[in-house]
Amino acid sequence: MTPGTGTEGLLRELAPRVLGAVVRRYGNFADAEDAVQEALLAATTAWAAEGRPDNPLGWLVRVASRRMADQYRQQEARRRREDLAASWSLSMSPEGPHPAPGHDDSLILMFMCCHPSLTPASAIPLTLRAVGGLTTREIAAAFLVPEATMAQRISRAKAKVKASDEPFTLPSPDARPERLRSVLHVLYLLFNEGYASSNGPDLARSDLSGEAIRLVRGVRDALPEDPEVAGLLALMLLTDARRPARTRGDGELVPLAEQDRTLWDRALIAEGVALITLTLRQGQVGEYQVQGAIAAVHDQAARYADTDWSEILSLYGLLERMTGNPMVTLNRAVAAAMADGPGTGLALIDGLGERLGDHHRLHAVRAHLLELAGDNPTAIVEFRAAAAGTTNLRERHYLTTKAASLATERADG
Repeated sequence: MTPGTGTEGLLRELAPRVLGAVVRRYGNFADAEDAVQEALLAATTAWAAEGRPDNPLGWLVRVASRRMADQYRQQEARRRREDLAASWSLSMSPEGPHPAPGHDDSLILMFMCCHPSLTPASAIPLTLRAVGGLTTREIAAAFLVPEATMAQRISRAKAKVKASDEPFTLPSPDARPERLRSVLHVLYLLFNEGYASSNGPDLARSDLSGEAIRLVRGVRDALPEDPEVAGLLALMLLTDARRPARTRGDGELVPLAEQDRTLWDRALIAEGVALITLTLRQGQVGEYQVQGAIAAVHDQAARYADTDWSEILSLYGLLERMTGNPMVTLNRAVAAAMADGPGTGLALIDGLGERLGDHHRLHAVRAHLLELAGDNPTAIVEFRAAAAGTTNLRERHYLTTKAASLATERADG
């Protein structure tokens, strides 16, 4: 799903600008989004046969506007809309309506797609469709659900946005920080799903993580001074830089300690480190900046043995105080084990089961720390429990293999 340099990439780049122009001109986000999707599909066919127009943006806005006019004409019971549609048609120039110069349109669309009434499960696909320019079929394939199921999910999400009757403008200054937090959270979840898929045969989905990076770059273009936007972008870049080394040729998982760091993307690391360094100097530290700083410490270590675990432990402590998130505590336990010994890490995760339940990552971390402590029999049990709990097939195979390897060592010993 990462946009390329051809027609597909151009359409995804133009999609939010077209939608912004259509919504500004005619209102009704839900109807406009449907019309823009039809225009994007029409462009795929028409441009392949006739060539790309001189003004692709104007072409798309014109076609989407005609779709809107046609839709309103069909509603004969609403005479007012009939008249309005006719007036739209008469007002169109041969080049189509001039798109509004809305520099912030993509950001406005992002705020609407991440409306507080929507869950992340609804906001993510709506964002991918409205702002990312993806088709319902592409989104359904990415999340391994039937196209009809995804279409219903997107339709319900648009209905909620429509029911909110929110104007097509940026939220008020008072509401903007919380709404921006929702946007960043949705993009963070989208990236995580791409970097470590929650289910399916592949460890990662670079199309999803790449789309998340593209979208957060767009938010940063609109809000260049916001430190948390910069922090999230740095986190994504620094994490994605390790992707080439995370899997072997056969797709199997390679843990951080065993990765070939010469495969890491040094350009992304340099960009991410520079960005997080500059951002932290602003002195308005937030959770995405702290996570970005942790990723930078990992990426700047030439070897796993050179990792500054004390610094990572300190950063996780700060992040834990900020968020109270038990997953952060789990990560802090790993850092503590590496800095001060596995016993320290195991002590930190005692009682986490009350908050995380039977989560497979809790079993996986406990297994790793028990292995470090030399308690292989118990580690085997935990690795097997972790394998049983994950729905990602690559991760399950790795955990099962770890358990089998420790069992073999125990038998040989």
